[in-house]
Amino acid sequence: MTNDVPQPAPGRTDNWLDPGKTNVMVVYILYLVGFAVAFTPLVGLVIAYLNRGKAGGWVDTHYTYAIRTFWIGLLYALVAGILMIALIGFVIMVAVAVWVVVRCVIGLQKASNQEPIADPESWLI
Repeated sequence: MTNDVPQPAPGRTDNWLDPGKTNVMVVYILYLVGFAVAFTPLVGLVIAYLNRGKAGGWVDTHYTYAIRTFWIGLLYALVAGILMIALIGFVIMVAVAVWVVVRCVIGLQKASNQEPIADPESWLI
């Protein structure tokens, strides 16, 4: 009896590591999973840096947006951490978490529709 199920070639990743829609969505999901597993946003950041400039078009706006989401979110979180001495940092930290989630959800929605981010270099939403 023969096995008619095609086997993937060794080293194939089903294209989720190649620049494109699926890869961008993986980056956003890794950022969101970062609320439960601390190192996943770093993996998403590395993937975004490795693939930025390779896909072109609307995909590159997402890589820029995702990279800026990481660094700006880290900056906001550090400021909130310092301000926790004055107790206002706890409120700011919640706001930073909401900001990151909103940016990731917007990115996921636009990526699933294959739309570019209007202003990928924005500090806001």
